[in-house]
This record gives sequence, C-alpha cells and structure tokens, in this order.
Amino acid sequence: MAAPLDDMFSFCVDPCKVSACVDVRFIDNIKGKGLFAKQSIKKGDAIFLERPLVSSQFLWNSQYKYRACEYCLRALESAEENARRLSGIPGLSLPHPELCRVRPERHQACPQCQVMYCSSECRQAAADQYHRALCLGPSQEDPDHPINKLKDAWRSMHYPPETSSIMLIARMVAIVKQAKDKAQWQKLFSHFCSRTGNEEEEIAHKLLGEKFRGQLALLHSFFKGALYDDYLSRWFTPEGFRSLFALVGTNGQGIGTSSLSQWVHACDAIQLPVQQKEQLDSFIDQMYKDIEKETGDFLNCEGSGLFLLQSSCNHSCIPNAEASFPDNNFLLQLSALSDINPGEEICISYLDCCQRDRSRHSRHKTLRENYLFVCSCPKCVSQMGELDMTSEEEEEEEGEAEGEMEGDEMEDEMTDV
Repeated sequence: MAAPLDDMFSFCVDPCKVSACVDVRFIDNIKGKGLFAKQSIKKGDAIFLERPLVSSQFLWNSQYKYRACEYCLRALESAEENARRLSGIPGLSLPHPELCRVRPERHQACPQCQVMYCSSECRQAAADQYHRALCLGPSQEDPDHPINKLKDAWRSMHYPPETSSIMLIARMVAIVKQAKDKAQWQKLFSHFCSRTGNEEEEIAHKLLGEKFRGQLALLHSFFKGALYDDYLSRWFTPEGFRSLFALVGTNGQGIGTSSLSQWVHACDAIQLPVQQKEQLDSFIDQMYKDIEKETGDFLNCEGSGLFLLQSSCNHSCIPNAEASFPDNNFLLQLSALSDINPGEEICISYLDCCQRDRSRHSRHKTLRENYLFVCSCPKCVSQMGELDMTSEEEEEEEGEAEGEMEGDEMEDEMTDV
C-alpha cells in the first residue's frame, strides 16, 4: 500500500523499508524534530534514497550554461562537452568516452517553451506537477514577462556562490496551483522548519545583503505580479512571502550534478595495465588543473531542493551520516559515516571538513551567521571549558603558517642555486 501523501517517508524510494530502519521524533522546542535509528546501521550503509518535494537549478548557474534537466537536475552535457567548456580547451578529447552516462538521444524539450529534460519521463513529471503553471511558451526569452522579471530581480540581488533560488518558491506555488488536493500539499510544506519574525529577517539579510528589506519588498512585488493565486492568498502577503523565503533559506538542501565527475569515478573503477592507468590518472590531474585555472570552483550543475525526511536531520560537528547525489540527479542518498546503534540520533554536518576542524568559537560563528543556531553537539559541549581561539586568531595563525611555508620554499630555492 502506498504511503499517505503527508507521511514523512512518502518521498523515499522504498518508504516501507526506510520506516522500518529510522524514525522521526520530537526532541525539544529548540532542536525540534530529529532522525533516529530503529535498528543497527553499519558504516557505509545507504540509510535511504529520497526525491525532493520540489527542486530548482540556481539561476546564475543556468545563465552560465550549466545545462541540467529542468526537472531532476541531471547534467545534460556529455563529460567531454563539460570538460571542454570548463577548461576552455575546445579540442579536448576524453579517453574512454564509453564511460560517459549522458544519453542525448533521450533528451526532450517542452514543445511550448523549449526548456530541456533528460527524458520523456522527466518532461511528463514536470508537466504533471508544476510546469503547466510556469511554462512561458513563446515568451520564454521575453524580458518583460512577469516571471522573467522575477528571475532578473533575483539575479541582481543574489550573486554566486548561490545558496537558494526564488524559483524554488515559484515552483511551490505552481505545485499547489496544479494539485488536485491542494490542502495536502500545503500540509507537506508545513512540515519544514519555521522561524520567528526576527529570524526570518536574519535569513533575508543573509541571502540578500544589507539592503534586504527593500529588496525583499521588490521581490514580493514581482512574485505577486507573476504568480498570484486566490487559494494561496496568505502566501502572497508580505508576511507570508517572508515566511516562504525563510523556509527555503533554512531548509533548502544544495544539489550538485556533473557528468564529468561521473566519468572520472567510472575511470577510477576500470581495470587497466599499470602504465595505462598512470597515463589516465595523469591526464585527469592535468585536466582538473586546466579547469581550476579557467573556471575555479564552479564545476557542477547546482540547485537546491526541499527533502522531507532529510530535513529532519540535525547538525553535529561529528556527524555520523552524510548526503550525496550518486545518480547524477536530484535523488539524495543519506549514508552512514560510522556504525549507528538503535536509538542513536542520525546527524549530518552543515559544515565542510575544513570548517569542522576549526575552533569551537569559529564553528559557532559560522553556524550562527548562516543557520541561526548555537551547536550543542558532544564535540562542542566537550570543548566548552577549553581555551578557544577566535576566528581572527585562527586566520592570523594560518597566515603565519603560510608565510613560514613560503619562507621555507625560498630557502630551498636559494640552496638549490
């Protein structure tokens, strides 16, 4: 029997199996809910695979020709096309092209507006869920269309590196507009973490900068002009829009896909004679150096989505799970980083590896500025009595270390001379 639409597990690939493995429980009024193991989970196990309620590619990412499926965000460029664009080398040829998983013959465009999908299944799913309400038809490139005005306003306020998109909110509206059971979808969106009025302002400040109040009002005006619906009238009030804005800013999970990354992983797995393997590794190393020189860190098709079950995972500076996107689309896999016992909370980290290695003061500063909470994980609690370095002191120490390394390198060069 299919899980009910408002079930926390209903967007998992195998909801019955997942619900036997984990449980969502209310913890307290500060942390809210959390995800807990119901049975033993081994390190490396996939805990669940989940699709988002809604997702969208970042607008600047799309503008800069990172071609992704309009529905599932699967990369549409072949690995070779991707490598050529990112490296700035038009004639670059990748060895083992058969390892590329992109299938251009399956790609389909919307007949009206020509946005691209990786398959007929994705095109139909988008049409059924939200695209009929958002399709611009022949006005796709018209800068005066209300939805394009909304996109342009967002791009003028939120520059790379991107962390959210106004189109995530637009698709939420479109989903409810097209839904037969509108109340159920509103209930689904209500599962996500909400914020107080002051916290909502802080999130808007984080996403839009110092002039966020005026920019939020301008976005609200364009949003209302492009998408207003009587059934959702509460979402279109200034307060309702601010709450939606805070919802996606708080709960949006970043999504990254790359046909080139998939090709590299496939290359790592193939069996070759030692000399050929070394040549392939050398080619890949040089390719990434060329890409870094030309493009920097912006390698992936990037977007964000709202994941119902994953959103119940709290942060820890010593996480026992992590999210990834192994299928090169919006399907999120939560995997165990260590053995997890029954009854143990399953936590991810909102910080990257480098940030987690910094001092408690520095970690708290990052979490407070970006996620509006103070961490009370075991690592932070155990370090409360220790002498703590400020962020400025850490940066100064890192700068001194880099200076020492540069000095050592100069000495080595002089010795060589």
